[in-house]
Amino acid sequence: MPWIILFAAGLLEIVWAFSMKQSTGFSRLTPSVVTPVAMVASFGLLAIAMRTLPLGTAYTIWTGIGAVGAFFVGVLVLGESASTLRILALILIVAGLVLMKLASEG
Repeated sequence: MPWIILFAAGLLEIVWAFSMKQSTGFSRLTPSVVTPVAMVASFGLLAIAMRTLPLGTAYTIWTGIGAVGAFFVGVLVLGESASTLRILALILIVAGLVLMKLASEG
């Protein structure tokens, strides 16, 4: 169950990052409200997951989900570049997340 909670926390990190971008410097109401709500919910779920998961593992996976998700949202929704170097960086992040997950099972 902590892994599911951690995954949900990571998804909410994507939500708040995207809504922060959409807020245009907190000048638009709806995304400006969504941002802190999603942040608090994400932090709360992370805290719950960290009751049983190691700090380093939980935090790394949480930020990794946010980084990978923000990359995909940026490319697919916002039309940002998907250059070879950015994709290589994404692959390295995902590899690190998989290794961190495997290491926490040992």
